[in-house]
Amino acid sequence: MKIVVCIKQVPDTKGGVVFNPDGTLNRGAMLTIMNPDDKAGLEAALRIKDKYGAEVTVVTMGLPKADEVLREALAMGADNAILITDRVLGGADTWATSQTIAGALRKLEYDIIITGRQAIDGDTAQVGPQISEHLGIPVISYAQKIEVEGDSVVVERQFDDRYHVLKAKMPVLITALSELNEPRYMTPGGIFDAYDKEVTVFSRADLVGVDDSNIGLKGSPTQIAKASDKVRKGAGEQVNLSASESVDYILGKLKETHII
Repeated sequence: MKIVVCIKQVPDTKGGVVFNPDGTLNRGAMLTIMNPDDKAGLEAALRIKDKYGAEVTVVTMGLPKADEVLREALAMGADNAILITDRVLGGADTWATSQTIAGALRKLEYDIIITGRQAIDGDTAQVGPQISEHLGIPVISYAQKIEVEGDSVVVERQFDDRYHVLKAKMPVLITALSELNEPRYMTPGGIFDAYDKEVTVFSRADLVGVDDSNIGLKGSPTQIAKASDKVRKGAGEQVNLSASESVDYILGKLKETHII
Protein backbone atom coordinates (compact mmCIF):
# COMPACT_ATOMS: atom_id res chain seq x y z
CA MET A 1 0.00 0.00 0.00
CA LYS A 2 1.28 3.45 -0.88
CA ILE A 3 0.12 6.51 1.05
CA VAL A 4 0.92 10.12 0.14
CA VAL A 5 0.45 12.77 2.82
CA CYS A 6 0.31 16.43 1.81
CA ILE A 7 1.70 18.64 4.56
CA LYS A 8 2.29 22.37 4.83
CA GLN A 9 4.70 24.55 6.72
CA VAL A 10 2.59 27.33 8.21
CA PRO A 11 3.37 30.41 10.31
CA ASP A 12 3.47 29.90 14.05
CA THR A 13 1.06 32.69 14.91
CA LYS A 14 2.51 32.92 18.43
CA GLY A 15 5.49 34.64 16.83
CA GLY A 16 3.38 37.15 14.90
CA VAL A 17 2.75 37.47 11.17
CA VAL A 18 4.56 39.50 8.49
CA PHE A 19 3.02 40.57 5.17
CA ASN A 20 4.56 41.39 1.81
CA PRO A 21 3.46 44.62 0.06
CA ASP A 22 1.11 42.61 -2.21
CA GLY A 23 -0.77 41.25 0.84
CA THR A 24 0.72 37.74 0.73
CA LEU A 25 2.47 36.30 3.78
CA ASN A 26 6.22 36.81 4.08
CA ARG A 27 6.84 33.21 5.04
CA GLY A 28 10.60 33.57 5.11
CA ALA A 29 10.38 36.10 7.96
CA MET A 30 8.16 34.09 10.33
CA LEU A 31 8.50 31.21 12.76
CA THR A 32 6.92 28.06 11.33
CA ILE A 33 5.30 24.77 12.36
CA MET A 34 3.69 21.80 10.62
CA ASN A 35 0.03 22.53 10.03
CA PRO A 36 -1.93 20.74 12.83
CA ASP A 37 -4.53 19.06 10.59
CA ASP A 38 -1.74 17.83 8.30
CA LYS A 39 0.20 16.45 11.26
CA ALA A 40 -2.86 14.45 12.31
CA GLY A 41 -3.13 13.18 8.73
CA LEU A 42 0.51 12.10 8.83
CA GLU A 43 -0.06 10.28 12.12
CA ALA A 44 -3.07 8.50 10.57
CA ALA A 45 -0.87 7.35 7.68
CA LEU A 46 1.84 6.13 10.06
CA ARG A 47 -0.74 4.16 12.09
CA ILE A 48 -1.96 2.50 8.90
CA LYS A 49 1.67 1.70 8.10
CA ASP A 50 2.18 0.22 11.58
CA LYS A 51 -0.99 -1.89 11.35
CA TYR A 52 -1.13 -3.01 7.73
CA GLY A 53 2.24 -2.17 6.25
CA ALA A 54 2.58 0.78 3.86
CA GLU A 55 5.05 3.17 2.28
CA VAL A 56 4.42 6.75 3.38
CA THR A 57 5.56 9.66 1.23
CA VAL A 58 5.17 13.26 2.40
CA VAL A 59 4.80 16.10 -0.09
CA THR A 60 4.92 19.82 0.53
CA MET A 61 4.90 22.93 -1.63
CA GLY A 62 6.79 25.97 -0.43
CA LEU A 63 10.06 27.81 -0.05
CA PRO A 64 13.34 25.84 0.26
CA LYS A 65 13.07 26.24 4.06
CA ALA A 66 10.00 23.95 3.92
CA ASP A 67 12.63 21.18 3.89
CA GLU A 68 12.44 21.53 7.69
CA VAL A 69 8.86 20.29 7.93
CA LEU A 70 9.68 17.36 5.64
CA ARG A 71 12.58 16.40 7.91
CA GLU A 72 10.19 16.49 10.86
CA ALA A 73 7.85 14.12 9.01
CA LEU A 74 10.74 11.78 8.20
CA ALA A 75 11.77 11.81 11.85
CA MET A 76 8.22 10.80 12.80
CA GLY A 77 8.41 7.78 10.49
CA ALA A 78 7.66 8.79 6.90
CA ASP A 79 9.67 6.90 4.27
CA ASN A 80 10.08 9.50 1.51
CA ALA A 81 9.83 13.27 1.16
CA ILE A 82 9.22 15.56 -1.82
CA LEU A 83 9.58 19.35 -1.84
CA ILE A 84 7.82 21.25 -4.64
CA THR A 85 9.56 24.60 -4.95
CA ASP A 86 10.05 27.11 -7.74
CA ARG A 87 9.86 30.89 -7.92
CA VAL A 88 7.08 30.71 -10.54
CA LEU A 89 4.87 28.85 -8.03
CA GLY A 90 4.96 31.63 -5.42
CA GLY A 91 1.84 33.56 -4.37
CA ALA A 92 -0.52 30.72 -5.31
CA ASP A 93 -4.11 30.70 -4.04
CA THR A 94 -5.96 27.43 -3.37
CA TRP A 95 -6.70 26.84 -7.06
CA ALA A 96 -3.08 27.26 -8.16
CA THR A 97 -1.81 25.34 -5.14
CA SER A 98 -4.07 22.35 -5.78
CA GLN A 99 -3.16 22.39 -9.49
CA THR A 100 0.54 22.34 -8.57
CA ILE A 101 0.28 19.56 -6.01
CA ALA A 102 -1.91 17.46 -8.33
CA GLY A 103 0.73 17.91 -11.03
CA ALA A 104 3.34 16.46 -8.69
CA LEU A 105 1.10 13.62 -7.51
CA ARG A 106 0.57 12.48 -11.11
CA LYS A 107 4.21 11.36 -11.04
CA LEU A 108 3.64 9.16 -7.98
CA GLU A 109 1.89 5.89 -7.22
CA TYR A 110 -0.70 6.09 -4.45
CA ASP A 111 -3.60 4.17 -2.94
CA ILE A 112 -4.51 6.80 -0.34
CA ILE A 113 -3.81 10.53 -0.34
CA ILE A 114 -4.26 12.29 3.01
CA THR A 115 -4.37 16.05 3.46
CA GLY A 116 -5.32 18.18 6.41
CA ARG A 117 -8.84 19.57 6.45
CA GLN A 118 -7.45 23.10 6.23
CA ALA A 119 -4.34 25.15 6.93
CA ILE A 120 -4.29 27.62 9.80
CA ASP A 121 -2.86 30.35 7.54
CA GLY A 122 -5.88 30.31 5.23
CA ASP A 123 -8.69 28.23 6.77
CA THR A 124 -10.27 27.59 3.36
CA ALA A 125 -10.54 23.76 3.47
CA GLN A 126 -10.41 23.86 -0.35
CA VAL A 127 -7.06 22.39 -1.42
CA GLY A 128 -7.72 18.74 -0.49
CA PRO A 129 -11.06 18.44 -2.34
CA GLN A 130 -9.64 20.39 -5.29
CA ILE A 131 -6.71 17.95 -5.58
CA SER A 132 -9.15 15.02 -5.71
CA GLU A 133 -11.12 16.76 -8.45
CA HIS A 134 -7.98 17.37 -10.53
CA LEU A 135 -6.95 13.72 -10.13
CA GLY A 136 -10.46 12.33 -10.70
CA ILE A 137 -10.61 10.32 -7.47
CA PRO A 138 -13.22 10.29 -4.66
CA VAL A 139 -12.77 12.43 -1.56
CA ILE A 140 -13.94 11.94 2.02
CA SER A 141 -13.53 15.08 4.11
CA TYR A 142 -13.49 15.86 7.84
CA ALA A 143 -12.21 12.40 8.83
CA GLN A 144 -12.25 11.65 12.54
CA LYS A 145 -11.45 7.92 12.14
CA ILE A 146 -9.88 5.93 9.28
CA GLU A 147 -9.85 2.15 8.78
CA VAL A 148 -8.70 0.01 5.85
CA GLU A 149 -10.84 -2.90 4.63
CA GLY A 150 -9.27 -4.76 1.71
CA ASP A 151 -9.15 -2.40 -1.26
CA SER A 152 -11.35 0.19 0.46
CA VAL A 153 -11.27 2.69 3.30
CA VAL A 154 -13.99 3.17 5.90
CA VAL A 155 -14.06 6.67 7.34
CA GLU A 156 -16.03 8.36 10.08
CA ARG A 157 -16.81 11.82 8.69
CA GLN A 158 -17.56 14.50 11.27
CA PHE A 159 -20.97 16.10 10.78
CA ASP A 160 -22.22 18.62 13.35
CA ASP A 161 -22.79 16.69 16.59
CA ARG A 162 -22.74 13.27 14.90
CA TYR A 163 -20.84 11.53 12.11
CA HIS A 164 -21.31 9.73 8.80
CA VAL A 165 -19.67 6.37 8.07
CA LEU A 166 -18.47 6.33 4.45
CA LYS A 167 -16.74 3.63 2.45
CA ALA A 168 -14.73 4.25 -0.73
CA LYS A 169 -12.51 2.15 -2.94
CA MET A 170 -8.90 3.17 -3.37
CA PRO A 171 -7.45 5.35 -4.75
CA VAL A 172 -9.11 7.91 -2.53
CA LEU A 173 -8.29 11.25 -0.93
CA ILE A 174 -9.10 11.88 2.73
CA THR A 175 -8.96 15.21 4.57
CA ALA A 176 -8.10 14.84 8.25
CA LEU A 177 -9.16 16.78 11.33
CA SER A 178 -6.62 17.64 14.02
CA GLU A 179 -8.92 15.79 16.43
CA LEU A 180 -8.32 12.56 14.49
CA ASN A 181 -5.48 11.50 16.80
CA GLU A 182 -2.56 12.59 18.95
CA PRO A 183 0.51 12.74 16.71
CA ARG A 184 3.61 10.93 17.90
CA TYR A 185 6.82 12.68 18.84
CA MET A 186 9.99 12.46 16.83
CA THR A 187 12.54 10.05 18.26
CA PRO A 188 16.25 10.94 18.66
CA GLY A 189 17.14 8.12 16.27
CA GLY A 190 14.47 9.27 13.85
CA ILE A 191 15.88 12.81 13.88
CA PHE A 192 19.38 11.59 13.01
CA ASP A 193 18.02 9.32 10.28
CA ALA A 194 15.86 12.13 8.87
CA TYR A 195 18.89 14.32 8.19
CA ASP A 196 20.68 11.44 6.46
CA LYS A 197 17.77 10.91 4.04
CA GLU A 198 17.50 12.67 0.71
CA VAL A 199 14.59 15.01 0.04
CA THR A 200 13.49 14.90 -3.60
CA VAL A 201 12.96 18.36 -5.09
CA PHE A 202 10.37 19.01 -7.82
CA SER A 203 10.38 22.23 -9.87
CA ARG A 204 7.86 23.57 -12.37
CA ALA A 205 9.41 21.30 -15.02
CA ASP A 206 8.52 18.19 -13.00
CA LEU A 207 4.78 18.90 -12.85
CA VAL A 208 2.56 16.76 -15.08
CA GLY A 209 -0.60 17.99 -16.81
CA VAL A 210 -0.48 21.55 -15.46
CA ASP A 211 -0.81 24.65 -17.62
CA ASP A 212 1.24 27.77 -16.82
CA SER A 213 -2.00 29.75 -16.64
CA ASN A 214 -2.98 27.78 -13.51
CA ILE A 215 0.12 28.21 -11.34
CA GLY A 216 1.61 30.88 -9.11
CA LEU A 217 0.28 34.33 -8.44
CA LYS A 218 -0.63 34.95 -12.10
CA GLY A 219 -2.66 31.74 -12.20
CA SER A 220 -4.58 32.53 -9.01
CA PRO A 221 -8.14 33.77 -9.58
CA THR A 222 -8.33 34.84 -5.92
CA GLN A 223 -6.56 38.14 -5.26
CA ILE A 224 -5.96 39.61 -1.81
CA ALA A 225 -7.63 43.01 -1.43
CA LYS A 226 -6.27 43.68 2.04
CA ALA A 227 -4.43 41.73 4.74
CA SER A 228 -3.64 42.66 8.33
CA ASP A 229 -2.75 41.23 11.69
CA LYS A 230 -5.46 40.67 14.28
CA VAL A 231 -7.56 43.76 14.89
CA ARG A 232 -6.86 44.87 18.42
CA LYS A 233 -9.94 45.31 20.60
CA GLY A 234 -10.52 48.21 22.90
CA ALA A 235 -10.79 47.95 26.66
CA GLY A 236 -14.56 47.54 26.46
CA GLU A 237 -17.09 48.78 28.99
CA GLN A 238 -16.10 48.41 32.62
CA VAL A 239 -18.63 48.44 35.46
CA ASN A 240 -18.35 48.06 39.22
CA LEU A 241 -21.51 46.39 40.53
CA SER A 242 -22.60 44.01 43.24
CA ALA A 243 -23.14 40.33 42.41
CA SER A 244 -26.89 40.65 41.97
CA GLU A 245 -26.57 43.87 39.97
CA SER A 246 -23.94 42.21 37.77
CA VAL A 247 -26.35 39.39 36.92
CA ASP A 248 -29.08 41.87 35.94
CA TYR A 249 -26.58 43.89 33.91
CA ILE A 250 -25.30 40.87 31.96
CA LEU A 251 -28.82 39.58 31.29
CA GLY A 252 -29.82 43.03 30.05
CA LYS A 253 -26.87 43.14 27.63
CA LEU A 254 -27.65 39.64 26.32
CA LYS A 255 -31.25 40.67 25.68
CA GLU A 256 -30.15 43.87 23.93
CA THR A 257 -28.06 41.87 21.48
CA HIS A 258 -30.84 39.26 21.06
CA ILE A 259 -28.62 36.43 22.33
CA ILE A 260 -31.43 35.55 24.73
